[in-house]
Amino acid sequence: MQRHKTDRIVLGLEYDGKSFNGWQTQPGESTVQDDLQQALSKVADESVQVVCSGRTDKGVHATDQVVHFDSPVFREPESWVNGSNAFLNSGVTVNWCRLVDKDFHARYSAISRTYSYLILCREQRPGLLDKKVGWCRQQLSVSRMINAAQHLIGSHDFSSFRASACQARSPVRDLTSISIVSKDGLIKFELTANAFLQHMVRNIIGSLVEVGTGARSTSWIRKVLEAKDRRQAGPTYAPDGLFLTKVSYDDRWNLPSKHHPLIVYGN
Repeated sequence: MQRHKTDRIVLGLEYDGKSFNGWQTQPGESTVQDDLQQALSKVADESVQVVCSGRTDKGVHATDQVVHFDSPVFREPESWVNGSNAFLNSGVTVNWCRLVDKDFHARYSAISRTYSYLILCREQRPGLLDKKVGWCRQQLSVSRMINAAQHLIGSHDFSSFRASACQARSPVRDLTSISIVSKDGLIKFELTANAFLQHMVRNIIGSLVEVGTGARSTSWIRKVLEAKDRRQAGPTYAPDGLFLTKVSYDDRWNLPSKHHPLIVYGN
């Protein structure tokens, strides 16, 4: 049945973070939000503003970012997908579209977010995977990192893993799972939480790498967490290997979940 006046449209998209200065619109900068809004505005023939499930920093990628917007014009879902892709710059693709009720919100309706981080462990820097993986010259002990990561599971004050510029009102987050698997010299970290603080994943990865190299004990992570002091944690790892891979919502919204072959392995 055709709908009109105002539809709430939900899109799932993937993007290559190296091509943009982050998600959020910025004057004089190339951002994913600007690129998407310009493309959608051409499809709608008027200005469109989008809301995302979570902002990503410069250099961070996404395989299933979720956004919503309201449109006063009707377009079939496939028209929003194909039309926007025709106008988007390379590095951004809209994969799916759904029409939903107005009480859906891409950010506030989300139950959890999942990020994956990839690290290539070898002496030579990445070539083919340049800007798609983090890099560690040393071999990392997956078992040590898994043991250390258990100290972070649960609801905690993550101030020790929070960027100094983070604007979140509370540093408390519920980190529900961390998995770490290795295959062919590539290590994948997967973290799921209700929400993340700025640089939280990259700071956790930097600290786990310290444990993986043997520079720190597995119990050191707990001491860092309890300190609530960013200076006590490891370095912020590069954005290159970080992907927003899943945003979960209640089943009533009937939103699809896409999986990208680059980050789905070792399960």
